[in-house]
Amino acid sequence: MTITGFHHMGVVTRDLDGLAARYAALGFTVSPRSRHLLSASPGSPPMPSCTANQCVYLGNAYIELLGIVDDTAPDPWHAREMGTGFRILNFETPDAAALSVPGIPASGVLDLERNVEGGRTLRARAVHLDPRSTPEGYIGVAQHLTREYTRGVEHPNGARSLATVRISATDADFDAIVDRYARLLGVAGASVFTVGDARLEIVRGPVTRLESMTVVGDSLSLDITS
Repeated sequence: MTITGFHHMGVVTRDLDGLAARYAALGFTVSPRSRHLLSASPGSPPMPSCTANQCVYLGNAYIELLGIVDDTAPDPWHAREMGTGFRILNFETPDAAALSVPGIPASGVLDLERNVEGGRTLRARAVHLDPRSTPEGYIGVAQHLTREYTRGVEHPNGARSLATVRISATDADFDAIVDRYARLLGVAGASVFTVGDARLEIVRGPVTRLESMTVVGDSLSLDITS
């Protein structure tokens, strides 16, 4: 399959208002709250979910602030199991159905909808890798069907684009994680990968997790961990 860049990074919370306020205090323009409709299995219609998001739209990706906002609603994408913090990484592809990584089971193509400003409906498709195979976090690929609704916006702090995503891996996990991303991205194994106009770095650390992301812009280089 073809990976063209990073699609989005997801920060999971049970206090969406508080997380959105923290990103606004960092100088980001944060989109209004938007409730998810998600399909539970390939081919099934999207249903109302327990999650909503607010987003920081950059020129080449976006940061999703993903809130669990209704514990009585269905949880088709298992957000309650994710924990909190920087837990989600999706790569962008023009064809989610083409995902195939030998040895790594995946969900099949799932559909997503959510209403955005101006009465419009954002639509996307996603494939999730089996999280039992990705100890660093919840990894997948996503395909925009309404890309025009996720364009970068002006931010008071001058942010323009995502520069780097870092994954920390223990010595026990490091080689397997590097190999998996090499296969997913279709390149030779290395600890630093070019992903569109940004980079993915695998670094050694005491724990295996999605570690941080770096956003850059006019006189800005900001590392974000959650």
